Amino acid sequence: MFLAWLERRIDPFAPCDEGRQPPGTVTGFAGHYLRPVRTALVILFFVGLAAGIVEASLYLLMGWFVDILAKSEPATLWANHATGLTLAAALILVVRPCLSWLHEALSNQLVVPQTTNMIRWRTHLYTLGHSLSYFQADFAGRLANRVTQVGPAVRELAVVFIDTLLYVAIFAVTAVGLFSSISPWLVLPVALWIVAYAGLTAYFVPRARARSLKVADTRSTLIGRIVDSYTNILTVKLFARDREERSAVREATTAHTDAYLHSFRLITATTGTLSLLNSVLIVATAGAVLALWSRGQMTTGEGAAGLALVLRLIAMSGWVMQTVRGLFENIGVIQESMQTIARPHGIVDRPDARELTVPRGRIAFEGVTFHYGREDRGVIEGLTLTIAPGEKVGLVGTSGAGKTTVTSLLLRLHDLEGGRILIDGQDIAGVTQDSLRRQIAVVTQDTSLLHRSIRDNIAYGRPEAGEEEIVAAAKLAHAHDFILGLEDHKGRTGYAAQVGERGVKLSGGQRQRIAIARVILKDAPILILDEATSALDSEVEAAIQGSLDTLMQGKTVLAIAHRLSTIAALDRLIVLDRGRIVEEGRHAELIRRGGLYARLWARQSGGFLGTGDPAFEAAE
Repeated sequence: MFLAWLERRIDPFAPCDEGRQPPGTVTGFAGHYLRPVRTALVILFFVGLAAGIVEASLYLLMGWFVDILAKSEPATLWANHATGLTLAAALILVVRPCLSWLHEALSNQLVVPQTTNMIRWRTHLYTLGHSLSYFQADFAGRLANRVTQVGPAVRELAVVFIDTLLYVAIFAVTAVGLFSSISPWLVLPVALWIVAYAGLTAYFVPRARARSLKVADTRSTLIGRIVDSYTNILTVKLFARDREERSAVREATTAHTDAYLHSFRLITATTGTLSLLNSVLIVATAGAVLALWSRGQMTTGEGAAGLALVLRLIAMSGWVMQTVRGLFENIGVIQESMQTIARPHGIVDRPDARELTVPRGRIAFEGVTFHYGREDRGVIEGLTLTIAPGEKVGLVGTSGAGKTTVTSLLLRLHDLEGGRILIDGQDIAGVTQDSLRRQIAVVTQDTSLLHRSIRDNIAYGRPEAGEEEIVAAAKLAHAHDFILGLEDHKGRTGYAAQVGERGVKLSGGQRQRIAIARVILKDAPILILDEATSALDSEVEAAIQGSLDTLMQGKTVLAIAHRLSTIAALDRLIVLDRGRIVEEGRHAELIRRGGLYARLWARQSGGFLGTGDPAFEAAE
């Protein structure tokens, strides 16, 4: 009951300020994530302090016990020392195990698991708040590795400090106190050893810290390389690049091994030096004890307790050095994770951000300028465009003209460098990102599905949807029939089947139809179609075109397609060139002008449509 009660004291998922940037120093970063459990850590500290004092006192009791054996007669030993022996037995049999059990319970049930996962959860939440460009600039595997590893590293930093260093301090103080009460000559070897040990630690720690950071960095690079190969395994196989991928991973493994060896060289040298210091301490202490005992200045028990304390200190010194090494490996992990995670969010909601409401769906780009942060790279230059409520607009242009950038800016995946974008008169910079994206449904060219069931993927935009609504959306997207025939490696079938990472178990067309079903179910008032049918063959595209027409009814639509036939029948076409609008109008009007759109159309031989095609006739 008590253990279960302890386990409920810390909630890893307790509400927190998800957008607050962690400090950029190791102590500040660790303190930021340990603050919610500081009370538990303080309790653990005092219980550890009490347990350490009891452990150290055992050596003093041993000296006392040896002395009373040496000075007492067997017949009178119990009569003269019954109270002391009883209290010593109670300390050993009751107090010591109770404190040890309480310390382990607090550590294992209260602090370690909950703190570890609380830190992972909060760093994950903060990482999720980063902009799209943040994720595009790094390996997904490396980011996941840093979020996963930083929890144990921060927790170990606190627990090791409380447990290990506290114990060493208690034993060192006990030894110095005992020796001081006997003779300054007995204190001298221990005092000199403490100074030398501190000097060795001061030499070791900063170097171990730097080398541990290198080990952690090369480990993350190695994991990133491996994950990158696995994630893009189809490309690796298609281009027969197995040898090159092996070479890349081998180079990363070699770099990690070299960093590890460089770190262990320091450890080997430090451990050898420490062993010499310990040997000198044993001989010096034993010599001082022998000299003082022979002069009658020390009892046999005091000598035994003193030597036992020194041996315990020596045993702990190696343990502490290894622990300190592990501690600074954790500091290296924290530094590495901190450098990645503790960056300011690129796109943040304003403090007074409101929820976006879309009663009509009017979109206005007013003097929008954006260069991806590079002034010499023109992407969008002074774009002004108004899309009426319910209007279906197509964006046309060569690759690099800025079509996808326009939709990304509408979704506020990047902040504008100039101008503003309004939806029903509301500046999207002044509304919350979540509310903005809830009102916009998107089907992209690169359809990515989550490694979950078909049902979960379709319901992703509206998790509360019922089974009938999910099936209806799948039928509208012409996906229902192939879904019923799916079965994964665990025997789950139909809508319960898992799709694999990024949907790799489905064909491109199947993934695209699942994505379209997801958008149909979301039913947002604004719709973005970015090459929505690019992965479909002509027969399937024709089959679901009617579903897309139904989907677009009553919505404001912004569509991008390289196959101009797919957007020729829209209300208006906007032709972009180098981030500027160079033409706009309906299909037939733009053909008659003979400009860029007409040249693009001619290059596609009529956009793969004959003059008898209904879509072409409607466009005309």
